[in-house]
Amino acid sequence: MRKFLIVFTLFIAIGAVGGAIMMWVDPSGNGWGGAPMLDLLRAKMPWPDVFFKNFIPSGFVLLAVNGLTQLLAALMLIKKHPLAYWAVLACGVILMLWIVLEWWVWGFNPISNLYFVFGLIEVIAAITR
Repeated sequence: MRKFLIVFTLFIAIGAVGGAIMMWVDPSGNGWGGAPMLDLLRAKMPWPDVFFKNFIPSGFVLLAVNGLTQLLAALMLIKKHPLAYWAVLACGVILMLWIVLEWWVWGFNPISNLYFVFGLIEVIAAITR
């Protein structure tokens, strides 16, 4: 289970880092189809003129909330830290909450649905290890 979770958390971390980089390289979202999502964020989230002029702040939040936390959990698993499974549990809950927010903003979509399942897998794996 530990080896599976190391690979799984690294996979999610790499995806979050890649998503953040994508947001920083093309903060308008035009090149990767994110511009309509930015309009929805502006309509539904607080302080749209501060945080949602472009995707740069969202990239930092994605990196911090899902990239670095998943990476930390992977490192804790690698080092066999006694709280590693608690970290994985927290990452799974955080990921599911992130996806619930995405559903509220954009509605259901295949990628978000899949990542919700990833978070659920982390929670179940951490609990049943």
